[in-house]
Amino acid sequence: MRQRILSGRSDANIRFDDLRVYLLQMGFAERTRGSHHVFRKEGVPELIILQRSGAQAKPYQVRQVRQTVLRNEL
Repeated sequence: MRQRILSGRSDANIRFDDLRVYLLQMGFAERTRGSHHVFRKEGVPELIILQRSGAQAKPYQVRQVRQTVLRNEL
């Protein structure tokens, strides 16, 4: 999963549940407010906010996760 997210070749084909589990495995804490899933991790200044789009994650949110991982060298 990590390779698919970091490659940037299939942002529109990443399942929401897979992206959510990936963040949890990386040590992010999740808080849910309505349809918004908010992820934060100590030492990472950005919040990651995900919303479900059917079974898939929204492509711009996959890009946001990739940028956060790369910028913070996670």
